[in-house]
Amino acid sequence: MYLNNPAAHPVTFPTLSILDQSIANAGQPQRQAIVNTVALARAADTMGYARFWVSEHHNNATIVGSAPEILIAAIAATTSRIRVGAAGVMLPHYAPYKVAEQFRVLDALAPGRIDLGLGRAPGSDGRTAYALNPLASERPAQFPSDIRDLSDWLAATPLREGHPYAGVKAYPAGETTPEMWVLGSSDYGAQVAAHFGLPYAFAWFFTDGAGGEHAMKLYHDTYKPSARHPEPRAALCVWALAAATDDEAAHHFSSRARFRLLRDRGQFLPLEAPEVALAHDYTDAERARMEAWRRAAFVGTGADVAARIRDLADRTGAREMAVVTWATDEAVRQTSYRLIADAAGLGGTR
Repeated sequence: MYLNNPAAHPVTFPTLSILDQSIANAGQPQRQAIVNTVALARAADTMGYARFWVSEHHNNATIVGSAPEILIAAIAATTSRIRVGAAGVMLPHYAPYKVAEQFRVLDALAPGRIDLGLGRAPGSDGRTAYALNPLASERPAQFPSDIRDLSDWLAATPLREGHPYAGVKAYPAGETTPEMWVLGSSDYGAQVAAHFGLPYAFAWFFTDGAGGEHAMKLYHDTYKPSARHPEPRAALCVWALAAATDDEAAHHFSSRARFRLLRDRGQFLPLEAPEVALAHDYTDAERARMEAWRRAAFVGTGADVAARIRDLADRTGAREMAVVTWATDEAVRQTSYRLIADAAGLGGTR
């Protein structure tokens, strides 16, 4: 149920998960970003986080996680408890049947621990989308039907009557099925998820929250129960960074702020250390934008960040919150996740 008055409907702390984007750092080989992702997943497995999701981006020198299905296999092999998945696979690039096969194999490697988040966006520019799939312009319109087919193949459910691929099955078969999510940063994904009775995750960090509350309300109001999900299950993904003090957190956030300035100029470059990011000459307008971004992000002490996460969940009815954190120092990044986990009472092991 969407919470119009959170004070009248208190909820427990939402389930906490992690989204990692394999961020390349200036001065380091890009392979280190992939190594860091796997290392963070192992740490998250001990912190009490529920899920560890990896993203899909292409032709991007900052976000170098381009093959989530391969990363998921590596992470699943080195973790034991945490759910592992994609947030997400950009479905218009691929045939749904091939995605079903990939995630059935992943489920065989880690039964009952695999999530499949699906997006409609290209995860890059138009030319790169065509390089991935020459029919890219046609595929987004097929997103709902592709979702239905993929869901049936994953669950070994017969395809609808008259389907041209009726009788085609995705192997290996198994006793468990990957959990599908629909991802989005607009109303569209919310409507698709609600129609098919699937969990929905809104990329709050992508839009700085713009449209998020409306999409969440639309999802809850129009949700059609499914056999696997009789009730709606909504999540938000927020950008957050926690440190021992507000000043320390703000210092490390400067790397992210510098990235956003460059991105808005069409430049996608490896992440700069905060000392380097702060040393650039900025106009007053640029400094004001960077400060506004800091205020919009969840940046501060672990207790402050956890409180903001819970407040947003209460306000929107989100049952889960995923946290994405960028920092050029991996110790800083893992400390951030641990501080949030401790403040949220996740009860992980050391």
